[in-house]
Amino acid sequence: MSEKYKTISIIGLGYIGLPTAAVFASRKIKVVGVDVNAHAVETINRGEIHIVEPDLDMVVHAAVKEGYLRATTRPESADAFLIAVPTPFKDDHQPDTDYIKSASKSIAPVLKKGDLVILESTSPVGATEMMAEWLADARPDLTFPQLAGESSDIRIAHCPERVLPGQVLQELVKNDRVIGGMTLKCSEAAVELYKVFVQGECIVTNARTAEMCKLTENSFRDVNIAFANELSLICDKLEINVWELIRLANRHPRVNVLQPGPGVGGHCIAVDPWFIVSSAPHEAQLIRTAREVNDAKPRWVMEKIQAMIGEYLMANPKKGSRDIVVACYGLAFKADIDDLRESPAIDIAKGLSLVHPGKVWAVEPHIKELPKMDAPLILVNVDKALEEAHIHVVLVGHKIFKEKKFPVPFLKCVQG
Repeated sequence: MSEKYKTISIIGLGYIGLPTAAVFASRKIKVVGVDVNAHAVETINRGEIHIVEPDLDMVVHAAVKEGYLRATTRPESADAFLIAVPTPFKDDHQPDTDYIKSASKSIAPVLKKGDLVILESTSPVGATEMMAEWLADARPDLTFPQLAGESSDIRIAHCPERVLPGQVLQELVKNDRVIGGMTLKCSEAAVELYKVFVQGECIVTNARTAEMCKLTENSFRDVNIAFANELSLICDKLEINVWELIRLANRHPRVNVLQPGPGVGGHCIAVDPWFIVSSAPHEAQLIRTAREVNDAKPRWVMEKIQAMIGEYLMANPKKGSRDIVVACYGLAFKADIDDLRESPAIDIAKGLSLVHPGKVWAVEPHIKELPKMDAPLILVNVDKALEEAHIHVVLVGHKIFKEKKFPVPFLKCVQG
């Protein structure tokens, strides 16, 4: 147990905040989780979880039962505060830091001299400095690094999460962490905190570089996915099997083409590159183009499905468009999780249900109900879809789908 950090507060109990809180609590440190979602707070305090992540339910249950983890809707005093709230973008692809600002304002009243505040949310460059200014404005009785430097009352740092959904608990512990303090002492304080559970290396840099590091990692992946997605369009036009082509190309010792898909989703890769573009719009040409390629892929998939419907009607002239049932398999942004954030699959299924006169079924085994939407999309199980639908579209490579044999017409948007 850490002698310095006896109580830790995690602001935001979502896909990153809750696992982080659970891991700290599993090390016998008292953790107070804070979230504006009362349902999530109540669920956690029962020792249950409101998200899907392997093994997380057991860790949370044990931590709550042993008294090391509890949740609340209002911040309380602690020795360290980790902010892990969403950072979406606005309609014009500009970063939306309102959640960070709100979280900062909420913890300001309970800060005391010697506390550490870490921004874990993936953020545009400069967000940690903005957070420090918001805190300073709210607490003029305390000193902060931007003015007091190493002698500040409050230590502030940025440490972005770098985990893969479905493997969060393992990667939180084993992955290296990039820690960017506003001063060296800020970095040292953050390293001491993370070393409570991190087995990987804690690498120190400044706050802006730490912010840019996470954006760079996800933009690198986005550019490479865009190459694969653009290649799939080219192969479709030239009547080439893109899966076979990539398999052959990857036999070259220095080539590793990724697999194409229906687009790019999730709270990171589909969002973070725009943070770089917003900071340097004239310089980030390749990053912008990659985003545009990936953002356009769902429209292309919808056009392919509509073409399949037309071909099916021509082959079955006794049927009308209203008779055709299309089944879309998978809504999550990646395989074997329940996370629908920024998912191209859900955009495709929803969009298709708005333009197709017949029924559009969604098959997503990891959710119990569809999110609220202005679209006539219907959630069904996989067996019903396989038996009764006329056209089948696999949008996400869930394990359960790989075990099934799909009838034709069949469109595979993912490998597997």
